[in-house]
Amino acid sequence: MRFSALCRKCEGKNVYQIGFDNEKYLELQSANIKKRIEMFGNKLYLEFGGKLFDDFHASRVLPGFEHDSKVRLLTTLADQAEIIIAINAATIDSNKVIGDSGIAYDEDVLRLIDEFRRCGLYVGSVAITQYLGQPEADKFKARLEQLGMTVYKLNYIAEYPANIALTLSDDGFGRNDYIETTRPLVVVTAPGPGSGKMTTCLSQLYQENKRGVKAGYAKFETFPIWDLPLQHPVNLVYESATADLNDVNMIDPFHLAAYGVSAVNYNRDVEMFPVLNSIFKTIWGSSPYNSPTDMGVNMVGSCITDDAVCAEASRQEIIRRFFKAQCDFAAGLADRKPVNKIEMLMNLSEITDIDRAVVPVAREKAQLTGEPGAAIELANGAIMTGKTSALLGASSAALMNALKYLAGIDDKMPVISPVVIEPIQKLKVGFLGNDNPRLHTDELLLALSISAATNPVADLVMKQLPQLDKAEFHSTVILSQIDINVLRQLGINVTCDPVYQTKRLFHKR
Repeated sequence: MRFSALCRKCEGKNVYQIGFDNEKYLELQSANIKKRIEMFGNKLYLEFGGKLFDDFHASRVLPGFEHDSKVRLLTTLADQAEIIIAINAATIDSNKVIGDSGIAYDEDVLRLIDEFRRCGLYVGSVAITQYLGQPEADKFKARLEQLGMTVYKLNYIAEYPANIALTLSDDGFGRNDYIETTRPLVVVTAPGPGSGKMTTCLSQLYQENKRGVKAGYAKFETFPIWDLPLQHPVNLVYESATADLNDVNMIDPFHLAAYGVSAVNYNRDVEMFPVLNSIFKTIWGSSPYNSPTDMGVNMVGSCITDDAVCAEASRQEIIRRFFKAQCDFAAGLADRKPVNKIEMLMNLSEITDIDRAVVPVAREKAQLTGEPGAAIELANGAIMTGKTSALLGASSAALMNALKYLAGIDDKMPVISPVVIEPIQKLKVGFLGNDNPRLHTDELLLALSISAATNPVADLVMKQLPQLDKAEFHSTVILSQIDINVLRQLGINVTCDPVYQTKRLFHKR
């Protein structure tokens, strides 16, 4: 087979290796949640850290961890569990979006409700936290209620949580709506960080106590992993993922003092623990926890089967986070602080951006052609490239070359007929006002699928799409959001150099 787009191939190499036992994790985590429910007399508010759905961060840094693991776990407890989705009123008002998906927080609440219901899980209500009368929050509440959802408001409390006397009073948590729940396990989750999950849990503990119910609280944790070393790459990558929040991993001093055991936690939980412990003591009379680590239910460390695999996967994720932070800065979506933070973590991990294999290959292609370049690394270590042409952008070309390679087809063999391509280009330029006739990745796949109906070669190429899962991709320019979304939907990890293809001031996302 002739294939000029093949830049490098590592024969027999499987880039993706398993380093985590997912089934063991589900078993251990489920058993420990059940213990916590029993510990608190059959009423537990469980704060879920990280994403419940589509936890691709965990699946990238712990190869073998399945992105739907947390939901699978919850489905085993479906008859005992109900879900509260928390969302911060300020994120509704500002139309804040989630980095991985580009979906606004309020829209993601709707998506989460649909997904939970699809899995047979009961969503009891939505809690709007940090409420200060924001008009957009009121509109969202009305919209949810029109859709049949029960919505509660939790008010902004000045000096929360440090002012315990105010927080635990009729002017603090006492002003919040009491969230009606009916099941022993109440899972509090959210579309993203800063949504008020802990506030929701603590408010409910206060409200339940006023009603004579001694409800409990625990955290479903994934990162940082308390029983791995402080500077283990899996823990360092958590800092890169939360660089915009400036989270810092640290040894839990309360755990060390209580048990003589070093445990890793992060600064916000450690700083908050004295306040939380005082709240627990006020509500419960005594605290069941000696440390913030005690609050977490986290069996991840016990399920790592290959430390080297997880360490390398984490180093690669730090690099991906570095590119994302750079692109956000270039697009004006963030300041430079996250970039500086991740650069520090890269230095600590002794890695650079070119330790991501597709990066130097894509840059070499761009240098040779004088146009944007792209590269994609497949599971067997083969790296395919794409160049910018009159027909395809570099990302579309790399995608097509990878599919041809997987299908065993010569890269010079035409797969999509001009009869299919030309009308798409005419539609883009002649009717939709685009000045770029090149096909985006979604348009390329559409043309390929149309061709596959009558062309066996195109059909063979189309059938290779599942093999792109967990492939690595790099572009030498910032891609459109359309291209990024399509590549991610195919399971491809995408990074871009932080430069635009043109010098225009306005760039479509």
